[in-house]
Amino acid sequence: MKFGRLCINQKKIIYKKLPESPYTLEKLLEGIILPFDKPLYWTSFDLVNKVRKYLCRLNKIKKLKVGHAGTLDPLATGLLILCTGKSTKKIMEIQGYAKEYIAEINLSATTPSFDMETEIDKRYDTNHINSELIKTHLKKFVGEISQVPPLFSAKNVNGKRAYELARLGIKKELNPSIVEIHNLEVLDFINPILHLKINCSKGTYVRSLARDIGLELGSGGYLSSLRRTAIGHYSIDSAIITNNFISEINYCNKF
Repeated sequence: MKFGRLCINQKKIIYKKLPESPYTLEKLLEGIILPFDKPLYWTSFDLVNKVRKYLCRLNKIKKLKVGHAGTLDPLATGLLILCTGKSTKKIMEIQGYAKEYIAEINLSATTPSFDMETEIDKRYDTNHINSELIKTHLKKFVGEISQVPPLFSAKNVNGKRAYELARLGIKKELNPSIVEIHNLEVLDFINPILHLKINCSKGTYVRSLARDIGLELGSGGYLSSLRRTAIGHYSIDSAIITNNFISEINYCNKF
């Protein structure tokens, strides 16, 4: 037991041992899989770097191998799985798991990035859209589909990230990819906002799906909110709240 505290009980001084930290150096090197709830605006690398820093500080070491199993955009929240030590060997396996998302799509406009990273470039009328029309057209997106990634993405284009070129105003046509949409469930539709639960394969760009659904409905479409709720058998319900984790590590460092 690493930590302890003194308790006074009926004039007796009792030394109580606190539970051992789950983040000991031995455990971290052997490998731990940590499902986190990534906050809004943080990049995936922000979370990796902060978690690594706090774990190194806790164990008084300078280096620790920590990696993430699948990027999550800064404007998205939700499940991001981190692996330490020997568990980093499982990253490729975890990346291949199916994903579940809760998406909010605004059908009244488009943006160059297909999300809220860039300003609206065109607006559309959505008076013709209703729940029945949505359900009819969503069926076309279930199964294997060909999908063109957003230009504002991390796709590699001649050694550069596509988003780097996009931010310089350089437009490149990205090659389509085959992805699989396992299920699309309409959670709510209050015109022009559509809420979907999406179960999909690795490599699916929900931003591209938002754009394509809008085109199919004869309107615009951009992703106004995204939350990843599951990766394989890992669920957001058991994810670590980032601020709670930082508070716990800071508390442990006091002893």
